Amino acid sequence: MRRGRIIRRVDFEIEPDEVLLDASNLPEFDTDQFQGRIIAPIGKRSLSMFAIGVFIVFLALIGEAFHLQVSTGAELQARSENNRLDQSIIFAARGVVLDRNGEVLIGNAVEEGESFAKRIYKTPGFAHVLGYVSYPSKDTSGYWYSTEIEGVAGIESVFDERLQGENGRILTETNALGEESSSETVLKPFSGENITLTIDSNVQQSLQKHIKTLTDRIPFVGGSGIIMDIHTGEIIAITNYPEYDPNILADGEDRDTIVSYQRDKNKPYLNRAVAGLYSPGSVIKPYVAVAALEEKVIDESDTFLSTGQISIPNIYFPDQPTIFRDWKAHGYVNVVRAITVSSNVFFYIVGGGYQGQEGLGIEKLSKWLTAFGFGTETGISFATEAQGFIPTPEWKKEAYGEDWRIGDTYYTAIGQYAVQVTPLQMVRAIAAIANGGVLRTPTIIQGEQGGEKKVSFSKKTRDIVVSGMKDAVNNSEVGTARGLKNQYVSVAGKTGTAQVGAGNKFHNAWVEGFFPAENPKYAFAIVMERGPSTNLVGAVSVMRNVFEDMAISSPEYFVVD
Repeated sequence: MRRGRIIRRVDFEIEPDEVLLDASNLPEFDTDQFQGRIIAPIGKRSLSMFAIGVFIVFLALIGEAFHLQVSTGAELQARSENNRLDQSIIFAARGVVLDRNGEVLIGNAVEEGESFAKRIYKTPGFAHVLGYVSYPSKDTSGYWYSTEIEGVAGIESVFDERLQGENGRILTETNALGEESSSETVLKPFSGENITLTIDSNVQQSLQKHIKTLTDRIPFVGGSGIIMDIHTGEIIAITNYPEYDPNILADGEDRDTIVSYQRDKNKPYLNRAVAGLYSPGSVIKPYVAVAALEEKVIDESDTFLSTGQISIPNIYFPDQPTIFRDWKAHGYVNVVRAITVSSNVFFYIVGGGYQGQEGLGIEKLSKWLTAFGFGTETGISFATEAQGFIPTPEWKKEAYGEDWRIGDTYYTAIGQYAVQVTPLQMVRAIAAIANGGVLRTPTIIQGEQGGEKKVSFSKKTRDIVVSGMKDAVNNSEVGTARGLKNQYVSVAGKTGTAQVGAGNKFHNAWVEGFFPAENPKYAFAIVMERGPSTNLVGAVSVMRNVFEDMAISSPEYFVVD
């Protein structure tokens, strides 16, 4: 106070507690509970530190949530599920494959410790028809990453969806200790469809056995054979040698054998029956004969002299004519005799013409060979086919820049030069002659309806050609297929020898035909690949031995209606 006035300090503030605080008015405070004490306010620094701490904790929680949900979420979810439900697969049984008589060609067998049935393949002789499968696989943790038995080749591959079936599922409830508490099948497995083939396993094994025996004895590189119903297109037998063992490929454990298949120069993986391409040689002659008769180039009475060769002028060396040889001198031959003895000279002349005699020419020759199905796929459903090839002037010009010459026509007319066919094409073609001109789509599935095409030629033409093929078997002196004659069934046939390799050191040996000859039901074609040219034992011996076996195991094929 100055001079009776109260002077206040502008920076001094009287708190309410100071006004009201009077020691005489103190209540009974519980000092242990901080009652009656003045508490200083929380400073800004402390609040800031608290907020930072809360923020750090919040970030830590967010980080842990991310770790649990994103980084290890799937693993933890799976672990959680394993603590509750375990899902396992019930593998479906794959469909069984049967032959036409109900014999099992592909069956199933569950080995001890296996979760699925292994395929059991009938061997030998069926590998390229049946194919093989790949089995389900699991990782090192025991999880199945492949859960289907999948077809890889042959019937197993082409008809995979029909054979496969549908797997089932089992849910097993477990506790956190992994102890099973209950299980339930939530999806039942469905077995695959059974498939019946047109194959007769006895005939097939006989055919393969005799092809193998001859291949190993001569030796040939390999061989293939087919027997087909001429009216339905059903394949009774279709086999190759060499072949692989489908049981080994499906199992996949015998690595040495699998590697040996890959390195084998004789190509055990090649399905020769449908994908092997061969020069046909003289088995092409019945179709050339049909063409010549239908195009009126010749009739059945026309004869040509075979002295063992013909010659034509050489435009480059006039004093050195070009010689086209027959395999022997046959004398005068008409079309029936030419088929019987397999005269090259006769078919040179009807193919390309000679000394005033008109020939078919390459255009008509190509047209008729194509009409019989050569150079085109047959349409069989179980395997990938080779198309084959019929040479033309246009092809030669494009491929070699050269003009077509009459010699090219001559060699084409006897199944040489660049002609390439498959055994399946050959059996279908000879079946068309046997049945009077119906080119059927071969089938291997029983009940499957194949298509057909018509090859138009007269019954007279057919009878002339068949007469030559019968004589080739029954003429004991000059018939080139007389080795087919047997006491069980009559046969019409035609042989062929196609020269291959440098210097013609090797040849493909063919035989084709049908039986019974008087009322044909079945056609056959066999090729023995790349044997030594000095060898005289060919495909005829294979089919003769098959007839012997069929007389015992399958005589029903020889019955004449």
